[in-house]
Amino acid sequence: MSGDLESLRRKARRLVDDFAYYAEHCLRIRPKAGGLVPLKLNAVQQAVHDRLEAQREETGRVRALVLKARQPGVSTYVEGRFFWKVTQAPGIASYILTHSQQATEGLFGMTQRFYDSLPAPLRPRTVAANAKELHFSAPLDSSILVSTAGSKGAGRGGTIQLFHGSEVAHWVDAATHMGGVLQAVPDLPDTEVILESTANGMGGLFYAMWKQAERGDSEYEAIFIPWFEHGEYETEPTEGWEAPADIRSYGEMFGLTPAQLHWAWRKNAELAQACGANSDEICWLFRQEYPATAADAFQLSGHESYIRAELVLKARKWSAQNQGHMPRILGVDVARGGGDKTRVVSRQGRVAGHLCDETIDSKDLMDVAGRVALEIERVDPDAVFVDVTGMGAGVYDALKERGFRGLHAVNFGSKARHDDRYANKRAEIWGRLGEWLDDEGGADIPDEDEWQGSICAPGYSFDSKSRLLMEKKEKIKARVGFSPDVGDALALTFAETVRRRQDHRHLPTHVDDGGYDPLRY
Repeated sequence: MSGDLESLRRKARRLVDDFAYYAEHCLRIRPKAGGLVPLKLNAVQQAVHDRLEAQREETGRVRALVLKARQPGVSTYVEGRFFWKVTQAPGIASYILTHSQQATEGLFGMTQRFYDSLPAPLRPRTVAANAKELHFSAPLDSSILVSTAGSKGAGRGGTIQLFHGSEVAHWVDAATHMGGVLQAVPDLPDTEVILESTANGMGGLFYAMWKQAERGDSEYEAIFIPWFEHGEYETEPTEGWEAPADIRSYGEMFGLTPAQLHWAWRKNAELAQACGANSDEICWLFRQEYPATAADAFQLSGHESYIRAELVLKARKWSAQNQGHMPRILGVDVARGGGDKTRVVSRQGRVAGHLCDETIDSKDLMDVAGRVALEIERVDPDAVFVDVTGMGAGVYDALKERGFRGLHAVNFGSKARHDDRYANKRAEIWGRLGEWLDDEGGADIPDEDEWQGSICAPGYSFDSKSRLLMEKKEKIKARVGFSPDVGDALALTFAETVRRRQDHRHLPTHVDDGGYDPLRY
């Protein structure tokens, strides 16, 4: 008998201490197939749980951003986690804010199902139970409230210990809501703020918070789980099925199993039809809804990028060999005001950003010119191409007065060398950048989301003469919330053909020519 009592005590303790155990034994969910089943954590839910628990043990609280694919169960996990905490500790207020009334009703319905399926000894009495709130009676006196972003008073009220923001990237007036609700969460131990969402393109509050967390400039932990970690996203291929070349290349890049690749092919075909894309290529909508990387999720939203994402992903992962004999080139994209920053980027043959990747945050053109001059003196390039469109002319003149060799002014709106193909110089240099990335010899760029986002940001069109025309920087910034400075600086390195100086001092690099012809660009 004493053994049975001890076993019951251990189980009771696990219900208090181990959420995964509690969820499987106490909570019920409605799966996609219907019915009611125990909430047994899937691979994605377990991965998120492990990250949150690690942060809680380290800091005493949780502050997390979760970037997700469609329907991996992250919202279900957070609802279960908060329900577990609210029903076991007194005086805990949990608040859930969703992006739509339908989502609000769905999440509260899930919470109500948790309550109804609890074993009787664990089910607290309620003093309020309506369409959006469960409030438990004393001595527990804890509550769960669900609301919709955009509704009157949403995100404002009393003190909140647990906050779940669902599909934050899709909130109406997200900044206002976040500013209100976060003020209600005290900066104390055992408080939790979990913001989760599918992506909604580059720009907006969730994107800005994510980028800040990625840089380590906030208390939030950025948690991304790729779609292929979710075990449900696979289908067995039919006999004799072969993936189209682009789909197959995508699978090889991320090590997909045949079943995952077949699922991706089918899902991509559905989404490609919805957005009018080629179903034999991974479309922007698939990348956004089922991202393989965080950059994949954010880089596109409703438009086709001029430079395909897979080319940039490949360049991020590829490493070239020594290319020290190739000409060194600097591209200088000068800030145009409005919060923009000057960017200086190097390219040497097949590699970019290795010798120089400098951001200059200054409104003083003489200060910018001086700091660019320092990079020129440090790198000793064969050529420097400066964007003189707008404020860049002043920087170029200041550098020219210093007597630097190989200094060239580039006006983005000027006539292209091959004006039968390109509407202006900016279109031409971006065209050459695209060819460089697509060259079978390979391209090597920093493995950074910022580079990918910037290079993939511009859309494109064609003028009345069927010449390439790149989307204007102002329109890009209005659409995605930032200017593609890295992409423009890199594109500038393709403005003219550059030869290596014979008197060039040696700076070691990690690249090899592999048959690359520097005169091609």
